[in-house]
Amino acid sequence: MEKAIRGGITCVQMREKEMDGATWTKEAAAIQAVAGRYRIPFLVNDSVEVAAAVGADGVHLGQSDGSVAAARKMLGPERIIGVSAHNVPLALAAEKEGADYIGVGAIFPTATKGDAATVSLPELQEICRAVKIPVVAIGGIREDNLHRLAGSGIDGIAVVSALFAADDIEAAARRLRRLLPFGKEEENR
Repeated sequence: MEKAIRGGITCVQMREKEMDGATWTKEAAAIQAVAGRYRIPFLVNDSVEVAAAVGADGVHLGQSDGSVAAARKMLGPERIIGVSAHNVPLALAAEKEGADYIGVGAIFPTATKGDAATVSLPELQEICRAVKIPVVAIGGIREDNLHRLAGSGIDGIAVVSALFAADDIEAAARRLRRLLPFGKEEENR
């Protein structure tokens, strides 16, 4: 993770599906310490409790991980709360409930979440146009397909394998940063 931060990532999210609560909390605290040293926001995926326990900068909630209101009550007004949404109605509902950003995916097939249905590029564009909060694309994004997101309106990408399967994580992060096709078109806002 530290190599990825040195390569230019701007946020860290811990997604953990296998650890018991105590181990998860211990690992999250260690990651929070590293992210904090670099002043990079650290989010915990799925667990408001773990995020609160380690003083994370926020949490990312899937559709079945609880409400934004409950997370906000537990974490406070200053923490970041992201919500997964794979269509416009879910994105609008998350925005209305007070989410700080929307995570949309899987954009491309991904090995890290084999059961994830893909979201079409036109649907991603519709989501970006529909909400006023940032949209982060996730799922199967790599150097060789990142260009396909140009003009979509996204504000960021979330990657796992594109960094952590690379021989040189820091260099991979730098390359991804150079390739980013960002920029919401103002006329769509």
